[in-house]
Amino acid sequence: MRALILGAAAALLVAAPALAGPVSLKANPVDIDGAVTLGDVFDGAGSAAGVVVGRRSGPSVVFEAGQLQAMARQAGLDWTNPNGLRRVVVRHAAAAPADAGSPTTAAAPVAASFAPAPRRSAYADRIISRNDIVEVLYEADGLRLTISGRAEGAAAEGQRLAIRNLQSGRIFDAVAVAPGRAVAGPAARTHQFAAR
Repeated sequence: MRALILGAAAALLVAAPALAGPVSLKANPVDIDGAVTLGDVFDGAGSAAGVVVGRRSGPSVVFEAGQLQAMARQAGLDWTNPNGLRRVVVRHAAAAPADAGSPTTAAAPVAASFAPAPRRSAYADRIISRNDIVEVLYEADGLRLTISGRAEGAAAEGQRLAIRNLQSGRIFDAVAVAPGRAVAGPAARTHQFAAR
């Protein structure tokens, strides 16, 4: 009986993935073929680099950080998410330079959309839910533009959220101001601070 128990324990140890050590998120994650792998997302993924975590059908795909962290853990990787990111955007490798022009500027818009949201206690405070169609107003220097986009997450009034432009497919930051409405640009800062 003792040999049976020891054999089962040894089998569990072999089956469980050994942690490959801490990994870090790439500054500008990209993939080539639409199959997004841990190696596309993390530096230091080692033997888990080929593990597919999702599929990209457009110019980019957005992962919830918590889900990405869980998938990395299942593959034996340890990502602590030290910056408290909410989302990770992975772009097509060919589209990444065209979006920004240089690696340093390419990383800036992506990082800006990952800023942790102000903490809200009640789910009922949300005025925009994930996948809602949102009318976004951009106003600056006398210019006033309105576009429609799809919410990539939920938000309460005054809270930042990522919006996907329905025409271009690009993701940008906005601030929720009412059900189905948000603002972007300089006016977004005013609404965000007013809600605190």
